[in-house]
Amino acid sequence: MNARTEPGEAEEPDEGDVGRISRRPPLLRELLLVAGLFLVYKFGRQLATGHTGEAFRNARHVWDLERTLHLPGEGSVQSLLLHGDTLIHLANTYYATVHFPVTAAFLIWLYLRRPAHYVWSRRVLAVVTAAALVLHLTFPLAPPRMLAATGLIDTARVYGPSVYGPPQTDHLSNQFAAMPSLHFGWALMVAIGLIAATRSRWRWLWLAHPLLTLLVIVGTANHYWLDAIVATALLGLTLAVIHPPHRTATTAGRGRERLLPTEERELAGVAR
Repeated sequence: MNARTEPGEAEEPDEGDVGRISRRPPLLRELLLVAGLFLVYKFGRQLATGHTGEAFRNARHVWDLERTLHLPGEGSVQSLLLHGDTLIHLANTYYATVHFPVTAAFLIWLYLRRPAHYVWSRRVLAVVTAAALVLHLTFPLAPPRMLAATGLIDTARVYGPSVYGPPQTDHLSNQFAAMPSLHFGWALMVAIGLIAATRSRWRWLWLAHPLLTLLVIVGTANHYWLDAIVATALLGLTLAVIHPPHRTATTAGRGRERLLPTEERELAGVAR
C-alpha cells in the first residue's frame, strides 16, 4: 500500500484536533474565576482613587524621565492622528471598544481550540493584571492628557467617543492608573498567545494588534511610552516564570514528517 494512503496518515489529526488533546477546564469554574478576577481588579482600582496630588507629581517625574531618556515625544504620534477628524475618531473608538472584546475572544477561542494554551494564557494575564494593580496602588499616575506640561489634548473628550467622565465624578474607573498600561500588556499577550498556539506562517501578523494599540494609547494621550515599557517588562518577567505548554508528541511527529521528502516518506511507509 502506498504510504500516502495509509489509514494511519489519513486519520492524522489536524491542527485544531491537536489543540483539543488537552482536557478543557470546567466551563462554570472558568467563568466564575474570570469574573472574580475582574471584580477584584475593578475593586482594587477604586482603592487607588483620591491620590490626585501624588498622581500629578508622579506624572511630572515620568514626563521628565522620558525627556532625560530621549524617548520620542508622545506629541509626534498625536500630531499624526490629528491630520483628520476621521482618523482620530477611529483611534478613540479603538481605545474604547477593542481592549476587552479582543481579549475575551482570544480566551474563548483558546478555551475551545487550545485548552492547554488557554490555561497558560489565563494564568499569565492574571499575574500581569495583579502586578499592575499593585503598581496602580503604589504609584498613582495621571495620564498625559491631564498634564498641561505635555501640550497634549484629550482627544476622546474633543472628538469622541470617550470612556471617561470627569475624574471627580467617575466612579467606574481609576483614571490615575496609567502605569503600567494594561491596554498594551493584554494586547501583547494576545499576540504572543496566538503566535504560540498556532502554526500558520502568517501568525506573526498578530503583532500588529499590540503595535496599533501602542500608537492609539500614546496618540490619544491616555498613556506615556513608559507605561507600555513597564507593561512589557512585567509580561516578560511573567513569561519567564510561567512557561507555555510543550508540543505534544503528535504535533512534534507530524511536524517532523512534513519535513521529509516525498520519496523518504514512501520508503518509510513500505518499511512499515
